[in-house]
Amino acid sequence: MIKKELLEELLATAMKSGGDFAEVFAEHTRSNGIQFVDGKIDRISDNVLSGVGIRVFKGTRTVYASTSDITRAGLLACARASSDALGEGNAEIAICLKPKTIVNSHPVRIDPVNSDIKTRADILKSACFSASEHSELISQVQGNIAGVTREILVANSEGLLVNDSHTRTRLLVNAIASKFEENQSGACSPGRGMGLEMFDFIDPKEVGIHAARQALVNLGAGYCQAGRMTVAIENGFGGVIFHEACGHSLEATQVGVGMSEMCGKLGQKIANEKITAIDDGTIVGGWGSVNIDDEGNPTQRNVLIENGILKKYMVDRLGSRRMGMPMTGNSRKQDYTFESTSRMTNTFIDNGPDKNEDIIASIEYGLYAKEMGGGSVNPLTGAFNFSVREGYMIRNGKICEPVRGASLIGTGSQILQDIDMVGQNLATGQGVCGSASGSVPTDVGQPLIRVKEITVGGR
Repeated sequence: MIKKELLEELLATAMKSGGDFAEVFAEHTRSNGIQFVDGKIDRISDNVLSGVGIRVFKGTRTVYASTSDITRAGLLACARASSDALGEGNAEIAICLKPKTIVNSHPVRIDPVNSDIKTRADILKSACFSASEHSELISQVQGNIAGVTREILVANSEGLLVNDSHTRTRLLVNAIASKFEENQSGACSPGRGMGLEMFDFIDPKEVGIHAARQALVNLGAGYCQAGRMTVAIENGFGGVIFHEACGHSLEATQVGVGMSEMCGKLGQKIANEKITAIDDGTIVGGWGSVNIDDEGNPTQRNVLIENGILKKYMVDRLGSRRMGMPMTGNSRKQDYTFESTSRMTNTFIDNGPDKNEDIIASIEYGLYAKEMGGGSVNPLTGAFNFSVREGYMIRNGKICEPVRGASLIGTGSQILQDIDMVGQNLATGQGVCGSASGSVPTDVGQPLIRVKEITVGGR
């Protein structure tokens, strides 16, 4: 993207005012999408994002500047702006970059960005028509198929020079079921860190049917009663509970400034001994996987909690300086306009010792959260509130009538202690996580788990 000699000049310029570390991040991302609305293809989009960010450190102080002007003059102006913002000085720094080759662990067979529009449109229409044809009560279907290829370059004053490229594909179907002027929705949105070959094992028709079925379930459901009760949370996107309520509290972005309930707890028992939680950016084809993070460090498998014991935080470069801990390959950002921070990749609770049928059978009265929705969390206190997208009551160890309007309310530290059964059907769900460095794709996951008691919001 940028010649080595110019990169060395940019880094030296950024450090002129006395910085002790500088970094250049360059990005060229192409994305496209096809949208389906009201029985037909509604819109086709194709976008390109290109630019450079330059960051300079002085201890734990950082300055970040970015530009879409990638001419030599524009890049040097950006480097001088970051240097001037840090302070005054005229230090002469010699930078010698050593290019490093990265092995691509996520090869793409069918490029979603440059593939034939008809091929992608046929996949999308197959999913959406399957949803609309599933029942006469399905009144509206919307869908989208999207692909993105992101090419990055990272160079820093320690001599690192590395390039990487990563591709993602995602299919989304939203269905609305209607009866007697009442509307309820359902959705399904699988994604992978790969090309269109993801549809070799994900059937677009099943994606549409899943969305329609969920909408119909909610249309026929009564409202959930509120109260304290035992809850079984199903696998896949159920892992959003750990991601939001606990995962963010383990990021150096919060821990490094003392704004997390998990500060100072390394080596302590913070969860039930059945819980082992992992963040793994190396999973081949994972939605949140990358070869390197946005600081140029290889991603890795980080065991965060092992048998209930807190083992590790997720640490970026700034967090490493603040906390005196090694970087873990978790520095990420939405694009070149953001300064990177510590973020999750593919984060999940691992399989446990309990049989899934025993978990349901153990609940005399409670809620079965088959699929979770969105929510919010305060990393400092760990307080969270999440909606249940599809839920059922459990009575005498049996899954019974569907309910809607349920939410789960609690704190991260408490739910880690109250998860007392962990099943064996680990699966992941795809999402987009927002934080200080923008929105990034992340996988969440878990097997079926049981929370012995939690506050359930409802009516």
